[in-house]
Amino acid sequence: MSAGVPLLDLKAQYETIRDDIALAIGRVIESQYFILGPEVEALEQEISAYSKVKHAIGVSSGTDAILLALMALGVGPGDEVITTPHTFIATCSCIARLGARAVFVDIDPTSFNIDASRVEAAIGPKTKAIMPVHLFGQMADVGAIMEIARSRRIPVIEDAAQALGAEHGGVRAGAAGTVGTYSFFPSKNLGCFGDGGMVVTNDDALAKRLRLLRNQGQAPKYFSVEVGGNFRLDALQAAVLRAKLPHLDGWTSARQRNAATYRKLFRASAIRTSDSAILGEACDLALPSELSDRRHVYNQFVIRVRDRDGLRRALGAKGIGTEIYYPQPMHLQECFRGWAGEEPREGQFPETERAAAESVAIPIYPELTEAMQKAVVDAISDFYRG
Repeated sequence: MSAGVPLLDLKAQYETIRDDIALAIGRVIESQYFILGPEVEALEQEISAYSKVKHAIGVSSGTDAILLALMALGVGPGDEVITTPHTFIATCSCIARLGARAVFVDIDPTSFNIDASRVEAAIGPKTKAIMPVHLFGQMADVGAIMEIARSRRIPVIEDAAQALGAEHGGVRAGAAGTVGTYSFFPSKNLGCFGDGGMVVTNDDALAKRLRLLRNQGQAPKYFSVEVGGNFRLDALQAAVLRAKLPHLDGWTSARQRNAATYRKLFRASAIRTSDSAILGEACDLALPSELSDRRHVYNQFVIRVRDRDGLRRALGAKGIGTEIYYPQPMHLQECFRGWAGEEPREGQFPETERAAAESVAIPIYPELTEAMQKAVVDAISDFYRG
């Protein structure tokens, strides 16, 4: 019987940085400066340097980062935004909130990300933006998407909520497009103690507008030149993130080592395994792809499996945590019925629907030991042998 392996253990991370966190929080409490201010400005500079981008604007959540980016680009009623149906709901709810609609493009099954080869065919006269999502810690083919976008003069919003520090061709997530968005939700590779997010861009004029809209469109205080919102980042959250950021590359390296360990353990097991990220006829489990021109930061380690629900029950009985990202594609969500054009139906985006039915995430957090990983792989092996 396994001793259990949680999907994520934030307490284990906290124990390693407890003193740093206490100092950071104490610094803010002593200053009594809780909204925006010097702590947020310092974090913005540090994230800007880390992501190799000119401007970083701290905001209240990853969802608000997407909403603010869309607002700053002027997305509104009747506009269309090209994106993926295999994502968290915030990607699409922000589009809907502005009265625009999503035009979905199916995913590349080897990466779970939007299929760049299908993007150009989805562009129409109402296309206002293209929003790829860098899912699970590996970037979409943003180079190919940017080539299309530049030729058509369409801005690109990178939803990089799960991909801070990921790279494609040496360019960091968020720095390749017109604008990028991050989430600092606690479970992210860099997570705060609540909600928080960031918008990044290399465009000076766009950065100025993002800052304006972030704080009720005010310039100066109490004089609003545009209808903005309250998208401000707390100083306490910024301080926590500043304490964690110096550790991020070390944590990323640990995640990458854990991914390599999983590959070794799965290949040595009795499980019929595929390395292509596609679940073929002759295998029980497909490992995630790690494309050669990308830096994968493994926000999640997502495998494809046969009888996923049965496997999850078996792992749960042994105390092993799993999660499904994401069990229902966006085009089939009840809240979006009839919103993205034609009435939703199964079979519209077959690769997305296949991923939704086959994929499951297993523990990958930095503090995971090899013995814990072996317990996970042994439990999966027991299920398929049984």
